Formats: sequence, C-alpha cells, structure tokens
Amino acid sequence: MRSAYKFLAYAVDALILLQAAAIAWAVFGLTAWIEDGNSLSTSTMESDETPFPEVAGFIVHGISGTLVVPLVALVLLVVSFLAHVPKGVAYAGMVFGGVVVQVALGIFAHGLPFLGFVHGFWALLIFAVAFRAARQADTTTPDAVAAEAVAAR
Repeated sequence: MRSAYKFLAYAVDALILLQAAAIAWAVFGLTAWIEDGNSLSTSTMESDETPFPEVAGFIVHGISGTLVVPLVALVLLVVSFLAHVPKGVAYAGMVFGGVVVQVALGIFAHGLPFLGFVHGFWALLIFAVAFRAARQADTTTPDAVAAEAVAAR
C-alpha cells in the first residue's frame, strides 16, 4: 500500500505538470491565432468549429482539472488510511483539500479573473504538498514496518 500511496502522490504531481503544459499550449496557440489576424468572440467560442488546433489544451486542462486530478487525489486519500505512511493521512488530506479549493478557484475565476492568479499559485502549493507526501512514503517507522510484516503474512 505504501507503493500505491507513493505512486498516487507522484501521479498528482504529474497531472499538475500536465495541467500547466496544457494551459500554456492553449494560451500560446490562442496568442498566435490572434496575431495572425483572427479575433476571439463569443460566437467563435460557441461554434462547433475548432478555431486553432491548440484549443485542445483548454479541453485537456478542463477535463483533467475537474475530473482526473480530483479522482486521483480522492483515491490517494482513501489509500492513505491503509498505507501506514507516517503523517500520510494528513498529507493526503491536504492534497485532497487543496484540490477541492483549486477546482473552486478555477470555476470562480471565470467570473472573478483575479482568482486566476491564486489558481496558478495554488497549483504550485498542491504540487509541493503532493511531492512531500510521496517522499513521506519513503520514511520508515517501527510501526509501519510491523504493519507491513503483518500484512505480508
């Protein structure tokens, strides 16, 4: 279970990297598209046509951020109760709670754009906590060793 905990914590970090890459790809694609003389309007956004290929980055960012990352963070929290990682439940709880706040920031930033700044900064905090959670799985205590020995029987 410790290895599953560690894997899931690193998976959260990998997904956060995917989030950053996807949104950067989309924004740079949008910028290039506008510099080519195009304009963004509500009708363009609501049309069924793909105005520029990098718009897929917005889709990846949205789906991953609202579905995949929260699901992995939730599974990490559940696994943390079985993994016997020192302070593992606390770290997993912080990751999951941070992800819940992050999703809310992403949703509300559409109406309050200054929250976009907090959304970006908060992602870095979640990354750091998830990384620390994964590293915590390498910490061995006598209780954790005993629990793994009992589980192996």
